[in-house]
Amino acid sequence: MAALSILIILHDFALGGTERVAVRLAGAWAKQGVAVTIFAGSDAGPLRALAGEAVEIVVAEPSIPRGSGSRKRLAREARAFVEQRRFDGVFIPGNFHWPVAAALARSGIPVVAQVSAALDKPQRGRLRQWAFEIRMRHLLRKVQAVVALSDVARDQADRILRRPVTTTIALPALSNDAAPPLPMPVTQPPIVLAAGRLVPEKGFARLIEAFARLPEGTARLVIVGDGPEADALRRQSETLRLADRVELVGYVTDIRPRLDAARLFVLSSDFEGYPAVLVEALAAGRPVVATDCTPATRLLDAPGAGMVVPLGDSEALACAIAAMLAQSPPDPEALAGLVAHHRIGAVAAEYLDLFAGLRA
Repeated sequence: MAALSILIILHDFALGGTERVAVRLAGAWAKQGVAVTIFAGSDAGPLRALAGEAVEIVVAEPSIPRGSGSRKRLAREARAFVEQRRFDGVFIPGNFHWPVAAALARSGIPVVAQVSAALDKPQRGRLRQWAFEIRMRHLLRKVQAVVALSDVARDQADRILRRPVTTTIALPALSNDAAPPLPMPVTQPPIVLAAGRLVPEKGFARLIEAFARLPEGTARLVIVGDGPEADALRRQSETLRLADRVELVGYVTDIRPRLDAARLFVLSSDFEGYPAVLVEALAAGRPVVATDCTPATRLLDAPGAGMVVPLGDSEALACAIAAMLAQSPPDPEALAGLVAHHRIGAVAAEYLDLFAGLRA
């Protein structure tokens, strides 16, 4: 059988989870002999270099910066591009790019659309959830396959789309040569780590509030990430007299050294699709306390892997942090084994099997 040719559509190379996954998959597919092309609306963003030299990158002319109506323009330009070139399949990474899926699904080329963000958010309310499902059904009505990152999201997608079109493929959050976990650190007080963009839905204000409930000397909280809430979170720490116990370190290119130094990772979000950072924490051998914000928390059902607390409950979050720190540390190797299926080589191969089946 001839080698596959796959087209990936990206708005740009922004520093986002969807973009990172798409670019890393492109590089992994190219290493397995696939002809991979990325069609981007703009070359803005730092992730372009991750694709490697074997991936062809085509940028729209003129470029399409993000803004009002930009996804519709990207969809039109992508449709014109596939009319000039033939591909065995098109990969649409994440909910953000679904408008492009609607345009390309009529091109005759098999389209695989990925579900990257939560489909059922209690915060939406019934009316907004109803509107979201109608829009999703419209945008993905003609795609040949949908990929979800968990069985929960798979079942939700099939219910919304009203057809059994969704396949579960793990999030490729780990490299093939990911380092084995280090032993638990013995630093005192222990470090509790959190990470993500500093925006309200990540729940960092609630996490700092929870930390204020812990006795002094219990732990230090280190928050990795940047965003518009940074100054407000620093002021909150000062108001709660936690300035010496809470540290906001900004964005880091590699979170692994921070995980190696931590005793516990906390995911405090209001909602998530399937957060890579939770997988990375377990791969580093660190247990996790998480709000009930993502299907990925099912990984924490394993003994010693962590605890899940209700949304919006800072007291429950504080109690879970204290309980996990009081327990004997789990075996880091056992935690890493829970997420071995998230290595990119195996994940990339599953995608290629899907595309090959669609081509056949």
